[in-house]
Amino acid sequence: MKKTVPFQAALFDMDGVIVDNHIYHVRSWAEFCRTKNIPFDESTFRTKYFGKNTRDTFNGLLDYPLTEEQINTLGEEKEKIYREIYKDDITPVDGLIPFLISLKEAGIKTAVATSAPTSNLNFTLDALKIRHLFDVVVDASMVSKGKPDPEIYLKAAKLIDIPPSNCVVFEDSISGIKSGQNAGMRVIGLVTTHTRNELPLALAINNFTEISIEMINNSQ
Repeated sequence: MKKTVPFQAALFDMDGVIVDNHIYHVRSWAEFCRTKNIPFDESTFRTKYFGKNTRDTFNGLLDYPLTEEQINTLGEEKEKIYREIYKDDITPVDGLIPFLISLKEAGIKTAVATSAPTSNLNFTLDALKIRHLFDVVVDASMVSKGKPDPEIYLKAAKLIDIPPSNCVVFEDSISGIKSGQNAGMRVIGLVTTHTRNELPLALAINNFTEISIEMINNSQ
């Protein structure tokens, strides 16, 4: 069986990949919806909205249209709840930092490609002190289409000047996995938000202690 070419860039989603924070987002969405009298069902929310951007989430939760200004205002209100809940518990996924260092030492480019707003991106990278380990960062403010559209991963690849076929994506959500695949990239799943059986991938890991550059290059 023919092996894939060695990869030249690693692109990381943030929520559920850099940090295992899905329960904190669930709690913050539940609290936000409670304050706004919006019906909230955790199981439905996980299935329909994890990995999607704030715009698409609000459009799904509400049965009436919102202006972009309203979405931004309500979205930041929700994210403030999230950051307050998570600030004392934030920690990287096991093995992330050593893996990032190994990528940098090997000359492999790195990027964050997240549907999260800039405020959450800054909160995460600065709290973990890992901004210097990424060549570029792309967040929701820099794209017009949310996952599973491939725009965010294609933009990240363009910014680091690496062909999509030479990029590996690390994702945890179904919509994010589809986004990476739609971009023509290999995708490795993180078993944080979904179970291994729920991820439509041959290669899925619990954390970054289970992966290496050699393993990725030898995978099909």
